[in-house]
Amino acid sequence: MLSSMRRLLMSSISSLTIYCSSVQSPNSLRKLIIMDSSAKGSQRLFALAQQLRLYKPPPSFGEDADFEEQKLEESAGKVVSQLGFQESVTPVAAVQPERFKPKRAAVLICLFEGDSGELRVILTKRSSKLSTHSGEVALPGGKAEEGDASDADTATREAKEEIGLDPSLVNVVTCLEPFLSKHLLRVIPVIGILSNKKEFNPTPNVSEVESVFDVPLEMFLKDENRRSDEREWMGEKYLIHLFDYEMDNKKYLIWGLTAGILIRAASVVYQRPPAFLEQNPIFKLPKVVDKNTIMS
Repeated sequence: MLSSMRRLLMSSISSLTIYCSSVQSPNSLRKLIIMDSSAKGSQRLFALAQQLRLYKPPPSFGEDADFEEQKLEESAGKVVSQLGFQESVTPVAAVQPERFKPKRAAVLICLFEGDSGELRVILTKRSSKLSTHSGEVALPGGKAEEGDASDADTATREAKEEIGLDPSLVNVVTCLEPFLSKHLLRVIPVIGILSNKKEFNPTPNVSEVESVFDVPLEMFLKDENRRSDEREWMGEKYLIHLFDYEMDNKKYLIWGLTAGILIRAASVVYQRPPAFLEQNPIFKLPKVVDKNTIMS
């Protein structure tokens, strides 16, 4: 049976066009096929990889546009924000592409199987010594650099720099729809599978990361340990979701852009919507966009 699944997956890979830009590189595609054919993980992880390779997110605004890139910065290149929503629900999806092109970033949603067989995702707590977003929870990731061949390269490179995760241990399977942060940073969530968690020994970069921990992915579809903060802008109400989690007598708060991405990732992985209402804001995009622009 497992042999049949492997043949089916290899056939699927050869015929699919995967959204994530990692497959634009022949070397990257070859790496993914090799990793699938030699994966040591469970049958469930193998099936999950097959499922996620079939996922196709809605088209992103301005992907093929050719215009000058605005230099939009956020938090020294790290992807942390109080707000973050799927790009399709923001005004960016409807405006002319010549208006602006947000700076691109990628985060790694690294999934593995827990001791009880549940899917878990690796997160970080930012150093309390940082001048911005200190002590906040984030996914490993950051802004794309010139040498990055793809979003997957950006996400896995940043994960190695931040927490010592060797990219060769991560099987990148797909990317989700871009998210737009409050500061107009286009964030691409990259989903990767860590088949053997025991091979990963976290080595946090102390200048950026205070701790590395993991949480059950399904948590982001449940009402348990969740609360919300209703906010209002020009008469339009929207919700900010906050998730409380405790591990090894340490308490973590996951919210903002990170929570939004993980809610979407959990919905895709488990193929069902969250048990709570997702209420998105109606943003207003200013006519002039520069490095100081913030959606309001």
